[in-house]
Amino acid sequence: MTQADEPTVASVGKATTKIESAEILLPSRGIAEDIGFWTSADPGLGFRMVQIYPADDPQVVTLSGHGLRMRLDTAAADNAVPGTIRLLCGDASFLPRELVSPSGTRVELVPAAVSMVQPPARHAFITRRLKDNAPWVVGRAGMHYRDLIPGRLGGAIIASHIRIPEAGPVADKVHYHTVGFQLIHCHAGWVRLVYEDQGPPFILHAGDSVIQPPGIRHRVLEASAGLEVVEVGLPAEHLTTIDHEMELPTPRHHPDREWEGQRFVHSRTADAVWAPWRVPGFEARDTGIGDGTRGVAGVRVARPVAGAEPGGCTTSHDSDILFTFVLSGSCTLRGQGQEAQSLAAGDAYTLPPGYKTSLTDSSTDLSLLEVSLPAKFNTAVHP
Repeated sequence: MTQADEPTVASVGKATTKIESAEILLPSRGIAEDIGFWTSADPGLGFRMVQIYPADDPQVVTLSGHGLRMRLDTAAADNAVPGTIRLLCGDASFLPRELVSPSGTRVELVPAAVSMVQPPARHAFITRRLKDNAPWVVGRAGMHYRDLIPGRLGGAIIASHIRIPEAGPVADKVHYHTVGFQLIHCHAGWVRLVYEDQGPPFILHAGDSVIQPPGIRHRVLEASAGLEVVEVGLPAEHLTTIDHEMELPTPRHHPDREWEGQRFVHSRTADAVWAPWRVPGFEARDTGIGDGTRGVAGVRVARPVAGAEPGGCTTSHDSDILFTFVLSGSCTLRGQGQEAQSLAAGDAYTLPPGYKTSLTDSSTDLSLLEVSLPAKFNTAVHP
């Protein structure tokens, strides 16, 4: 018996009830016809009979299949809504299909695998400043979210500033995401995480990053006081699935495993190697995420070169999506045809391809988190 099959004890009112199983109640206007619909080779839904009574004039039948238990009851026919049952199918040639039982229950045959739809980016020059008091929204597991890209470039990408105000365990469960790319960058504090096939739980410190490949199971275990992270993912609307069966950490350690062509990457700021950035007067450390995603996305942290005179250089790029979050310090962002924007820690901006901008008035402690899709793109420097 698996853990999911074990009886549970639930408190119902003042009584304590031992729950052994569950079933869904559906009305039946004809037991014989319904049995044929659910159990026969045509339409071939694959259910089987478990119970039926009374034998001389059946009024109730219990069926099971695909992890679902159904009670068809003639006594419910007058008052109950027929309802809808969705059967998740792996055979795409069998789809799409919709059936109706003799008693009116709708049966939807739908794909078991959720397809990810990536909308094309609606390019825009966008700035989002922390001091403008964009609302924090309480989301999954009690975490607070602040949207960093209003409009989300037409649904192509989402970037969130996330915080957990109080220290201690996080009410999270083992889960995974149906995504094309997802980055977690620790901005302040620390968080303890665990990932499928990546060994025991570890601490993600401020300045460190991880990517969560599509479908990798993971869990947030504990956070420091004042934890802040930046999460970037595509598409903007994606599915999160709870996995109640898997326990983390997993027994095996497989750091080179790939999920849909991407592998897990843990970039530590302590291991940083700095090199000239694409903008003159700055240097950057690459996180290795471009290699980990096979070019889907690139992530870099940039800063002014010590002793140099950064700023004033006008550039443009040909990346499809280019998102930047100000980690520390301050600067002025000047875009063609736009008023100058004074930026500080917690602010963010997106730059459309071909759009000319310049960074000026950079403080010596300026630090920028840049996320590009794809990982490699070209930058043009203009007079």
